[in-house]
Amino acid sequence: MIRRELLNINLSLHNHRINALVENFEMSRPTLSKHIKILYNAGSVTIQDIGRERYCVLKQDDFNKLQKWIDYFDNFWVSKLKKLETLLNEKANTKNKVF
Repeated sequence: MIRRELLNINLSLHNHRINALVENFEMSRPTLSKHIKILYNAGSVTIQDIGRERYCVLKQDDFNKLQKWIDYFDNFWVSKLKKLETLLNEKANTKNKVF
C-alpha cells in the first residue's frame, strides 16, 4: 500500500526529493527509504543525486508499456462482453416472440 501511494504522489508528474516525500507518510525517512529501494530494485523508479538532495523519479516508460498491455486486454474483454450481450438480447427477444 505504501509503495502504491508513493507512486501516486505526483511521481508521475514531478521528481520529488525523498525528504519531501516523507512528509506524506507517518514513518521515518529510513523506513520510507526502504520502500523506495524496493521500487528502485523493481525498476519502477530511479534515484538521482542532485547536490545534497536525492530525488525519486518514476520510470514512466515501463508504466506506459504496462498500460498498453492492460488496454489490450480491456479491449479484448469489452469486445467479448458486447458479443455476449448481443447474444443474450437475441435469445431474450426470441423467447418473447414464442409466447
